[in-house]
Amino acid sequence: MNEEIVNRVANSPIVSIDLEDYYHSGERVVYDIADNLFQRMILKEKDFRQFIKEHDWTRYSGKNISIVCSEDAIVPTWAYMLLMTKLEGVANMVVMGSLETLEYAIFQQALSKVDIGELKERPVVIKGCGDFPIPESAYVEVTRLLKPHVKSLMYGEPCSTVPLYKKSRTPKN
Repeated sequence: MNEEIVNRVANSPIVSIDLEDYYHSGERVVYDIADNLFQRMILKEKDFRQFIKEHDWTRYSGKNISIVCSEDAIVPTWAYMLLMTKLEGVANMVVMGSLETLEYAIFQQALSKVDIGELKERPVVIKGCGDFPIPESAYVEVTRLLKPHVKSLMYGEPCSTVPLYKKSRTPKN
C-alpha cells in the first residue's frame, strides 16, 4: 500500500480569505474632546484653537483614532472638523464615534481593495479563527462584498466549513 497521499484541499479551486490579512496593526486611540472643554462643559474657541496650534499631532502618526465626547456637552461641529484637519494625513484612520465604529471603518476601507475579479465564480472560504480580534462587522462586510460575485461562500477552514451561500444554477434553455 504505497498510495500517495493527496491533499485535496490544496488542489481544490477554493480560495481562502483570512481577514487577519486586512487587520491594520496601528494602535487604536480614543481622542476625547471632553479633555478640551472648559470645566468639561464648554468649548472655548480661543483656547481650543490655541491647543490645536500648539499640540504635537505627530504623536498620532500611523495610529487609528476614534473621536468622541464623553461629556454631555454641546460641541460645535467645526471643532470636530478642526481636529480632523490636524489628524488627516498623520493618522492612518480617523472616525467620529466609538472604537467599534473605528474598527468597522478600518475593515471597510481595507476590504474595499479586495480584487473581486480573482474571486469571480469561485468557491470562497472566509477563515474564522486567528490571533487578532476581528469584529463581526468585518465578516458581515466581506460577505456583502463577495456574495454577488462568488460561486459559493463558506466560513471556517477549507477542510471544515460552514456553508453560507451557494449561487443557484440557472437552467439552460
